[in-house]
Amino acid sequence: MKAETITTESTALIEKTLNASTTYQEYRDLVHDLAQKDLSTGPIQTEALANYTGLNNARMRRLDKTIKISEETQTLFTNYSKSVTWLVLTESWCGDAAQSMPVINKLANIAPHVEMKVALRDENVELMQHFLTNGGMSIPKLIAIDNASKVVLGEWGPRPTVATKMVADYKEAHGGLTPEFKQDLQVWYTRDKGQSIIDDLEKILL
Repeated sequence: MKAETITTESTALIEKTLNASTTYQEYRDLVHDLAQKDLSTGPIQTEALANYTGLNNARMRRLDKTIKISEETQTLFTNYSKSVTWLVLTESWCGDAAQSMPVINKLANIAPHVEMKVALRDENVELMQHFLTNGGMSIPKLIAIDNASKVVLGEWGPRPTVATKMVADYKEAHGGLTPEFKQDLQVWYTRDKGQSIIDDLEKILL
């Protein structure tokens, strides 16, 4: 498939997904309601996915209240003048998304011309296929779109650069991710306090 064909197709899919997307608050309300009902997003419902959704709801609730943005970062995002949409593909059961989305939302709220929109991956598989990570449909996936030209300015996800290296190094050494490592990764996120995500997203603006 020619590059320009892929670009045209992905642009149409982005527009379709944006038209059906929600705000961050609407997504948070959805996750909260699902957690109360022991359910999750997505076509497959299991006890494990429901448990992850409940845990992620608590994580996002905490992060919504505790994420701190430095004055330097606030200045950078406040002065950003380009009109951009950050479309984030996610699911309620994803632990990396729970750690990232409150940070993304906080930054989008600071930038007067940046809007965050949320869509579910499993309802938008066609679009997800254009933004794979190492051949996989890893989430969260942020797609930065210039509102004037509809050009994709960049993408981010599923993890901050530092955590991506941690995962890659562990997989190389052990052949896969263990439950213990996944727990250690969540501890790292807590200690990092969103700073690595902020550092990565600053680079998307530049």
